[in-house]
Amino acid sequence: MLGSGWLGRPLAAHLTALGHPIKLSTRSEAKQAELKQAGFDAYLVDIDKDEEINADFLSAEILIINITSKNSAGFKRLVTAIERSKISKLLFVSSSSVYQNLNREVTEDEGAENPDSPLFQIEQLFQQSSSFSTTILRFSGLVGRGRHPGRFFRGGKTIKQPDAPINLIHFDDCIGIIDAIVRQGVWGEKLNGCSDTHPKKREFYADMAQLAGVPLADFAEDDTLKFKIVSNQKIKQRLRYQLQHRDLMQLNQEHYE
Repeated sequence: MLGSGWLGRPLAAHLTALGHPIKLSTRSEAKQAELKQAGFDAYLVDIDKDEEINADFLSAEILIINITSKNSAGFKRLVTAIERSKISKLLFVSSSSVYQNLNREVTEDEGAENPDSPLFQIEQLFQQSSSFSTTILRFSGLVGRGRHPGRFFRGGKTIKQPDAPINLIHFDDCIGIIDAIVRQGVWGEKLNGCSDTHPKKREFYADMAQLAGVPLADFAEDDTLKFKIVSNQKIKQRLRYQLQHRDLMQLNQEHYE
């Protein structure tokens, strides 16, 4: 697993508990020591540095990539290293931000991506390789496990496009969807991860600010509405996945702790 942050570390713990031997990466020596202390097989890997990637780290069947870097040169080096390794299956955790704002629902296979998106271009680096089979998983905005949407706009920030629908997914479903992909062996696919509901920002963030007990941020009354609604039908059909948190308006305080 490349990446041990908000999602990566608990995902590694989840997969370890299911019996999968996991190698976990970090860019920090201090965090590597912490991960080892916690019982993880931890490696130092930083694709932003122009250096060889530890071959032992890539000695595995499956690689899950869950990092925030958009360094295309680094990802090109990574693809080359993977092609020389034993890895045959790859899961790239991406974002639904790759889709254009078309003011309608967008799906995985209709070509609705923004071709100029750096993240979309990185996705293609993996999909174009014939050395391994890649599944692209595009999560919408992440909430839960300490990420409370009521606190997203603190410090004088304004909420743009308040009448646009939101696209979010809870941490529990992020883990659940990845588990389903690995368990079922679903490779060579593009999948969206998003909740069922898409309330307007104005409604949702007002409720969430009240839930968090913080002042509501100001709304920027934009003239032109620009949005997308991310479809989640494919994970239901291809993975037969049932969302644990379908309705964003039904989440309460404990779901964000």
